Amino acid sequence: MALHIHEAWILLFVIPALVAPAAINHEDYPADEGDQTSSNDNLIFDDYRGKGCVDDSGFVYKLGERFFPGHSNCPCVCTEDGPVCDQPECPKIHPKCTKVEHNGCCPECKEVKNFCEYHGKNYKILEEFKPSPCEWCRCEPSNEVHCVVADCAVPECVNPVYEPEQCCPVCKNGPNCFAGTTIIPAGIEVKVDDCNICHCHNGDWWKPAQCSKRECQGKQAL
Repeated sequence: MALHIHEAWILLFVIPALVAPAAINHEDYPADEGDQTSSNDNLIFDDYRGKGCVDDSGFVYKLGERFFPGHSNCPCVCTEDGPVCDQPECPKIHPKCTKVEHNGCCPECKEVKNFCEYHGKNYKILEEFKPSPCEWCRCEPSNEVHCVVADCAVPECVNPVYEPEQCCPVCKNGPNCFAGTTIIPAGIEVKVDDCNICHCHNGDWWKPAQCSKRECQGKQAL
């Protein structure tokens, strides 16, 4: 019985040795892409902390050197703690500014609008002008044009005319009014036909004339 037990232990030690897999050679199996690394593929950047500063393009600046990062017009100074950049509170640009330069850290106005534009024409500040016979205008310091329009009185005639370079119409033939379709002068009685004598209202030249009938002086039949 003891002999059988001893033979069994020998089999237990021999069988694992027979079925144990052969040693795996890693060269026979390609590694995953993530595991395929090479010392030549690793990019090593120098550590410039405390020695200099690196901008976005990889350019290195020495300590104390002044530079402009990226597209900024505000300068930076390289320090041991890294770049220290100016962040000024830029003044507001004048709303009438017509020329702005961006050469410095803050935009700068080089030219302010010092004229007024009115109906396609430019006028100097405080300049007075008459765009029409009835308008008087001035270019204000605010670059705005203020105008005053003349208020013409009602003409004293029914046939006023406009003269060149004059604002209000004029009565070239004096005051008058209508008697029917006939224009008669004011201030006198006018016999408009054989039966009617008319005159204009005092002061109300736009009203029809007042007429009164007289004895008709028509021709007698032959």
